[in-house]
Amino acid sequence: MAFSTRIVSLAFISFVRSATSLPGPQSIGSDLAIITHNDLYGDSSTRQAAAIVLGKEQTYKQSRSSCAELGETLWALPGPSSDLSFLRYLAQGGRANRSEIFWVDSPVRCEAIDAEGQVQKVNCDARLPALCSQSATLSTKSGADTDPKWQIVVRSRNGSVVGYRDRLSFRFQGIRYAPQPERFTHSRYSPLSGNISALSYGPSCVQAGCNGNLFCSEDCLNLNIWTPYLPSSKGTKRKAVMVWIHGGGFTGGSGTDTTFDGGNMASRGDVVVVTINYRLSTLGFLALDGTGLTGNYGLADQNTALDWLRAHIEDFGGDKDRITVFGQSAGAASVRALLASPQADGKFSRAIMQSNPGGAQYASSFTRYLTLQEATDRTRAILTEIGCSQADNTAQLACLREQDPLKLVGLRNGSWYPVIDGSYLPEKELPLGDTAARKKVALMTGVMRDDGAPFSKFSTSSNASQALTEQGFDASSILRSGKFPLVQAGNTTINIFNLTSRVATDAMFRCLGQSTASVGAGNQIFQGTYAYEFDRAYQIAEWSPNPPTCEAPVSASRPFGDVRQPYFKCHSGELYYVFGTLIRQNRVPRDEDDIPFSQYIVDTWTAFARGGDPNPNMGFLRARGFLNTSSAIERTDPWLPVQPGASTLRILDKDVRNEGFRELEQCDVLGYPLDFFPS
Repeated sequence: MAFSTRIVSLAFISFVRSATSLPGPQSIGSDLAIITHNDLYGDSSTRQAAAIVLGKEQTYKQSRSSCAELGETLWALPGPSSDLSFLRYLAQGGRANRSEIFWVDSPVRCEAIDAEGQVQKVNCDARLPALCSQSATLSTKSGADTDPKWQIVVRSRNGSVVGYRDRLSFRFQGIRYAPQPERFTHSRYSPLSGNISALSYGPSCVQAGCNGNLFCSEDCLNLNIWTPYLPSSKGTKRKAVMVWIHGGGFTGGSGTDTTFDGGNMASRGDVVVVTINYRLSTLGFLALDGTGLTGNYGLADQNTALDWLRAHIEDFGGDKDRITVFGQSAGAASVRALLASPQADGKFSRAIMQSNPGGAQYASSFTRYLTLQEATDRTRAILTEIGCSQADNTAQLACLREQDPLKLVGLRNGSWYPVIDGSYLPEKELPLGDTAARKKVALMTGVMRDDGAPFSKFSTSSNASQALTEQGFDASSILRSGKFPLVQAGNTTINIFNLTSRVATDAMFRCLGQSTASVGAGNQIFQGTYAYEFDRAYQIAEWSPNPPTCEAPVSASRPFGDVRQPYFKCHSGELYYVFGTLIRQNRVPRDEDDIPFSQYIVDTWTAFARGGDPNPNMGFLRARGFLNTSSAIERTDPWLPVQPGASTLRILDKDVRNEGFRELEQCDVLGYPLDFFPS
């Protein structure tokens, strides 16, 4: 994914208002929750009603005063045609019972409403929770309204953090989770202290694309939080937390990417969403034997972010004992490394790996880690290229630390893979054998149907053997096996690309993903293992290699893409669906199924985060009014975990279904069988 960035120093924006003058759950003395029916259609939704729930039981007059502190009034009932079914979640979402009622606005008398939308007259001195109006607008890809009217303050330990709300969630952006470490050293958690502005994203970490409008810095260890709920005290129930680790090959990417905006996921899934930055490329992974530089600084940053969250996320409504780490591509490789890391043990309880690279060529070192010597060999090439080839290691290190950071991440040679350092990664790979330690973690893992297509190439040769060979595969064994026939689907170039992309998908993503699920489940390494494959995709606008293969073909009747026609379901093609940001990213639904499919995916991912099971609870769906997902679930069998001899693969498409693992014979030919990992 491409990022346009520039180098700046980290400087937090000054408050528009003093933190002491801003409202917050502690100052109001009440939990705050934003409730709405979020169908992911944005401003085009026919269900626009939203309210802020005050959990504190107060008189009618006191509730009006508390709403006024938020710059709101008691909630005025919308017109008679409005759908109020989302109010049912007031009962299902942790309120005492369905008979509980909430103050609402009334011009002539004191009235309250129940979870079924029934209004009744109540004694004005009764003490009830309340619904306040929620007049904040949706934020967009291009910006958000952070006017003081929408600002909110959260106090955590010795710090006060000022964020803001939009229609869907409370948003806190650019929170520093660690001070800038000295270059090539590991980060360390630093508790919140003082007054913090979290009204805008912090810098991205330095990467090769740092120029233009988005800003970068080595002082980049910040995170972003989206939450539907802010507690006023320690004793109240918290929400599951989902921590996103971005991809980008360990060389690029950022938690500020608006594709990953967590507002829709937090709102619809009733979870707290977090995105993080971590150091990249040579700045994040360089190792040099004999100097104490053992690499994995980016992995240390991810661990440090988890330390910060375990210390502070409860004050933002999150449950520190229900943290899900999830990521795509190098982000999935990061999740795998966290599973393998003793440093991260006990810091999360669920894990989702989306398109984890592993196996052949480029993908190999994402899953099988470099030895310190192998990493040092890569560094030697860096030293030569950058002119730091002094004989003394101390001088080499001093030279590296004096270099312009953009120069270090823009080298022809580079260090950007995890390293066996004895601390963060003590072994060459994630242990899955029968003697491996059992993880108190539920796992969900899967791929895109054509994950390898962007990593294949259009060959100039019309010879299949030559095309495979030039892309680094053993053409003889592949073609001799008869398991990869050359399908006649177009011209010769497309026919050969179909072959090479299929091989790349299997060899770089699918085979070892399935082996991880099978061996891990067989040895009961995880507390439930679920496997999936996306057969529907909407390629992100910022990254679509080998165009137009990853795009649904355009036709006169389907100008934004005809998903009924064949197209490749490529790497990164699930991201809009997972975050529910397709419309927020200004993309147009290609048919009537794109948004309902995204609804199902958001509901599935967040169900897994809430309970370790990707099958959404039907009571939850009914209370939220999520009928499309309910219907999809009713049309198919439950998603079953992987079991020995019963490898269930959830096919994620318009019509979700269960199948067995795919391409097993092809994986055998490529040397990545189902039992590839030691059992």
